[in-house]
Amino acid sequence: MVNVEIDGRTLEVEPGTTVMEAANRLGIYIPHFCYHRKLSIAANCRMCLVEVEKAPKPLPACATPVAEGMKVLTQSPVAKTAQNGVMEFLLINHPLDCPICDQGGECQLQDLAVGYGKAGSRYAEEKRVVLHKDIGPLVAAEEMSRCIQCTRCVRFGQEIAGVMELGMINRGEHAEIVAFVGKTVDSELSGNMIDLCPVGALTSKPFRYSARSWELARRKSVSPHDGLGANLVVQVKQNKVKRVLPLENEAINECWLSDKDRYSYEALESSERLSKPMLRDATGWKETDWQTALERVAEGLRGAGADVGVLASPHATLEELALAAQLAQGLGGSADFRLRQTDFSADGKRVGVPWLGMPIADLDTLDRVLIVGSFLRKDHPLIAQRLRQAAKRGAQVNILHCSDDALLMPVANKSIVAPSALPAALAALRDGPIGASLASGKNVAVLLGNFAQQHPQAAQIHAQAQALAESLGARLGFLGEAANSVGGYLAGLPCGANAREMLERPRKAYLLLGAEPELDCADPQAARAALQQAEFVVALSPFWHPAADTAQVMLPIAPFAETSGSFVSTEGRVQSFHGAVYPLGETRPGWKVLRVLGNLLGLDGFDANSSEDVRDACLAGSDVASRLSNRIERAPQAAGAARVDGVERIADVPIYFADPLVRRAVSLQRTADARAPRAWMNSALMQRLELAPGTPLRLRQGSGEAALSAALDDGLPDDCVRVAAAHATTAGLGAMFGVLTLEKASVEQVA
Repeated sequence: MVNVEIDGRTLEVEPGTTVMEAANRLGIYIPHFCYHRKLSIAANCRMCLVEVEKAPKPLPACATPVAEGMKVLTQSPVAKTAQNGVMEFLLINHPLDCPICDQGGECQLQDLAVGYGKAGSRYAEEKRVVLHKDIGPLVAAEEMSRCIQCTRCVRFGQEIAGVMELGMINRGEHAEIVAFVGKTVDSELSGNMIDLCPVGALTSKPFRYSARSWELARRKSVSPHDGLGANLVVQVKQNKVKRVLPLENEAINECWLSDKDRYSYEALESSERLSKPMLRDATGWKETDWQTALERVAEGLRGAGADVGVLASPHATLEELALAAQLAQGLGGSADFRLRQTDFSADGKRVGVPWLGMPIADLDTLDRVLIVGSFLRKDHPLIAQRLRQAAKRGAQVNILHCSDDALLMPVANKSIVAPSALPAALAALRDGPIGASLASGKNVAVLLGNFAQQHPQAAQIHAQAQALAESLGARLGFLGEAANSVGGYLAGLPCGANAREMLERPRKAYLLLGAEPELDCADPQAARAALQQAEFVVALSPFWHPAADTAQVMLPIAPFAETSGSFVSTEGRVQSFHGAVYPLGETRPGWKVLRVLGNLLGLDGFDANSSEDVRDACLAGSDVASRLSNRIERAPQAAGAARVDGVERIADVPIYFADPLVRRAVSLQRTADARAPRAWMNSALMQRLELAPGTPLRLRQGSGEAALSAALDDGLPDDCVRVAAAHATTAGLGAMFGVLTLEKASVEQVA
């Protein structure tokens, strides 16, 4: 340990600790711009110059390691003079546009200029002008003259997002931050550059000019998207959500947000929002009052008797899912939230609720990890970020999947196989390079992704992964697909028949809770057919429903920002939140709608007065941690790869089509990740079928079809075509797993 004195206060720190880090531990603030505790040291802004005893000149605190007996002064005349001089240089070319700058009121340069700047400038020459850049629909780089070249955005891309999308060109007063020629910023974490920018050079394009920081009220919330449960600050003006920022929580999302967490709030103002209950009659849809609508729903559900199916979104709150389960049980019907799951043979064989198998923060400490069946970067952006940091520190990441996606991290070994070969490949891993890698580690995890959980042999994959983890002394975990992939089980789901059974044998009545079956179910064809055959369908949704032609009633329920509720993250953490704004129009919280429906149907247990009452009743008498277990009472079966005649489908769920909110967020739908699906295949299959990239195709699966264009991806296995699910253009196809037939089509057919 090393003893250091800063401003007369002594501290003992580890060798290699910088003066900046030591000062932070003492609560001493040193002004800075380029330094960020999550990024590498650049030492290029020089704002953190301090006086060090016996040093001939001021030294940058961020880049100066402490030494035994070192004495540092951060407020001495020498330090202050150096800091004031740096500030004068930084302001020489900075435009005087604070009144119109989106960063005004929360600008680091503005704040420090007050304490370290001068009242006037000695610089009389013209200020330099840097032209604006168009770097995509999410991040605005319209006023790059404000940039002070701190390079935080550049380092973030390289070190956190894993891809260099911005860089610095030229030198001196000609230096500027640019994207690569003809490129935009397309990372799924790009919005964090805005938070990192200490001036107003990079700002939020959707938020731009819509409010000033001091006008915004701030509300804590939780992300309703993937299973991470990122903590949010929802910023509100005049009962409208204007911006979403990260709420720092080192145990969950650190100080980062994925772009879907940051920008999906735009869906709250979607033109598809429902604001009043709707009834459909022979002449079409008509607005009605809540009493009439609820009585019609109660009548329809009562008329179906026990033949009622509840299809609930895993993005619904714990409280909504709990009351949906109670409603189904009270009617003698069925309810499930695992809409994209195909194999339910593990039901009754699991010991507890499947979860991550460890705290999220423990992902950083792994030295060996196997990820099975996961489009990791797009399915779980911030979990991918944690594993990226672990890999940079020497952890060996191994991949078993059906698509060789760029994970933007060092990958020790990978095995890319067809979907039908996935279980057999997992069983054989123990004796190959991946098995050797895992066996060499001390802190090992086997993680099953969304694709593995949606696989037709998901239970077999689970059993194989369990056997592998036990033989290695590793932890087994599930990467939760949605905000309540764990919470759904805790809420009492599934009850009765599972989601697949409810669609294969159509029910008389369906209640859709936040779900859009044609986009959210494993087999959109089967989902649509079941809804068309039902006598009564009611959709509880914040939005005009894609299944409107099959429903009789639509009830507007509040999305996450307009209701209170809870999400249970993939690590089993229960996080409750309050509404950030009042519900739109006559929209009502989903739990209240379900509670009133229970009362109208004369069911017991629907007397809660608050979402907290529902949550407490749902979790009463049990510790959540005690209910979490990834153990399955099923022995792995030794079997070779299944024989498949034809071209197999590999179905991913694109990041900005995964749930109803992101599907309606305008800016997210303008990104590269929201482009219309194509039929991706490797060059061997493309040559065999005599196709070229861009060739119009007609794809058929079962009795359904879709018109797409061919695209080349040599990261796919032979005789496989990657066709995205959860999109209107592919909803006409059958299940996410199966055999496709392809034929050339005319351009008009695809258009």
